[in-house]
Amino acid sequence: MLYFAYGSNMLTSRLRARCPGATPVGRGAVRGHRVELTKRGRDGSGKATLVAGTGHVEGVLFRIPDGEWHALDEAEGLGRGYDHCRLQVEQTRGEGQAALSYIASAPVAGLPVFDWYLALMRAGAAEHGLPAEVRRWLRAQPSVRDPEPERPQRREALRALSEAGYGNLVV
Repeated sequence: MLYFAYGSNMLTSRLRARCPGATPVGRGAVRGHRVELTKRGRDGSGKATLVAGTGHVEGVLFRIPDGEWHALDEAEGLGRGYDHCRLQVEQTRGEGQAALSYIASAPVAGLPVFDWYLALMRAGAAEHGLPAEVRRWLRAQPSVRDPEPERPQRREALRALSEAGYGNLVV
């Protein structure tokens, strides 16, 4: 089964920390949606979610081994903030692929977004060569420093960024 990543899991090292067998398939886009940072994370900060509407979302398709989906579901909080959604993803060569992703069950506007989370998204977009308008949008998003610098999720994010050569995105 293919997975469509549009948030922090676009960074391959981040996703592989959760699913070691994850293999990038290529870029893709989902029509009729946009990305918002309105999914309340377990830490109370904003995370990415898909919202139905006009436009399209650029992201990355990954192949996830069958035995590793449970780890991704757990990391994403399936049933505790995110639900599965099936999407038709257009690849850059024009063909469509069915893929599984996650969508917030109850989006909340105005959540602060931690700098390390946004850095993961920016690094994933750069790693996979997402279009310039996506990278500009990500750079324009406001973020805040995590008030808990020793938070395990922050340390995990910094490790993934460092492994991918993007350790300088969060100071």
